[in-house]
Amino acid sequence: MTERLEQRYCIKFCQKLGDSQVETIRKIQTAFGDDAMGITQIKEWYNRFKDGRTTVEREPRSGRPSICRNDQVIAKVNTMVMRGRRVTIREIAEEVGISTFSAHSIMIEDLAMKRVAAKFVPKLLTAEQKELHVEVSQDMLDSTNGDPDFMSTIITGDESWVYGYDPETKSQSSQWKHSTSPRPKKARQVHSNVKVMLTVFFDSRGVVHYEYAPQGQTITKEYYRDVLRRLCDAVRCKRPELWSTGNWRLHHDNAPTHSSHLIQTLLAKNQTPEVQQAP
Repeated sequence: MTERLEQRYCIKFCQKLGDSQVETIRKIQTAFGDDAMGITQIKEWYNRFKDGRTTVEREPRSGRPSICRNDQVIAKVNTMVMRGRRVTIREIAEEVGISTFSAHSIMIEDLAMKRVAAKFVPKLLTAEQKELHVEVSQDMLDSTNGDPDFMSTIITGDESWVYGYDPETKSQSSQWKHSTSPRPKKARQVHSNVKVMLTVFFDSRGVVHYEYAPQGQTITKEYYRDVLRRLCDAVRCKRPELWSTGNWRLHHDNAPTHSSHLIQTLLAKNQTPEVQQAP
């Protein structure tokens, strides 16, 4: 309620300065962000002050005193919303026994809540997975604090589809035109039907090893085992200081191919430690 009062003062101030409705709305939204009043409410109060209204307080309602917005009703509404945040205003009104107008006023003004759409995220993690994220991050932080060279010993690997293009260079697409002629256009390049799977391993200094999978080849545990063997050869040639000391760690994701028994056996045989990957 206090924030709404502040916004009404701001609307009155803008109107007194001669700002238009559009300018007032923009300033209120900039100043208060997501907590700003609705455009319709801002316009309504702007017009009231324009018509000569001086007070920013709401006018007392005539008739019987309202009992729909007392502390007990507000607490019931809050409990209902906390129990299921997708509840509608109509369901709140029917459950608590108040009008939809009162239910809406309680949600907006008393509880300072508004309805928003859920955003898409790659994956919804469980509480256990979130805790594991914290543990893995803390282990990485402790290792880095204990050994300043820790990050330089990690070699990260991943696979990705690489699409083929036949792009036209800037000079190839240039052409002569008159000063009054429109500028020529060309379409943005899109993915072609040609694509290959790229497997790449890199560390803090750059790429250590990469290779393209043969056409039609899927990333199986047997194929990935052969890739890791070729990675070891690349580490021996490109990072001899890591190979001689055996002080390098492999970091890859939790794909079934990477976490298979065959791969784990190979890493254990070569005494190659893994950096734990959170889900």
